[in-house]
Amino acid sequence: MKYRLWILLIALGQNVFGQDEDHAEHDHGHHHEIGIANAPVYFIKEKELSYGLHFHYLYTINHSKFGIGLGYEQIFDEHQHRIIGVIGSYRPVDKLSINVSPGVTFEGEDTFNMNFVMHLEITYELELHDFHLGPVLGFSYDPEDYHISLGVHIGYGF
Repeated sequence: MKYRLWILLIALGQNVFGQDEDHAEHDHGHHHEIGIANAPVYFIKEKELSYGLHFHYLYTINHSKFGIGLGYEQIFDEHQHRIIGVIGSYRPVDKLSINVSPGVTFEGEDTFNMNFVMHLEITYELELHDFHLGPVLGFSYDPEDYHISLGVHIGYGF
């Protein structure tokens, strides 16, 4: 029974993680991506841990290694961090994505209290048809504090 399970896992791994040699290194077959990153967020100066969600939409420019999009991050803590930014995306290799997002952060109930923020995100994606899943590492800076996160990215390409 154990041997059958190992054979099944190896066969599934070959199918899911195998690469098609005719497939261009950076061509995912889609121009659009909707994604979500789910991660605990650690504020370095405050030494506090919170929960955060990051949503984004990316458009891949002419099936190249570059993309552009919009992102929104919500951190659920007493400060009520909400971050909106423009995203520049680069794929140095097929499964690795580096996103840089300058934007603004809103805190608390006062939507006019805005600060500049810079968000960097690195994702390694395992693809299954139009869906992808993988670890994500994030770093954000604003004048009051900066935070890091390590979580899971889930996306859909179309």
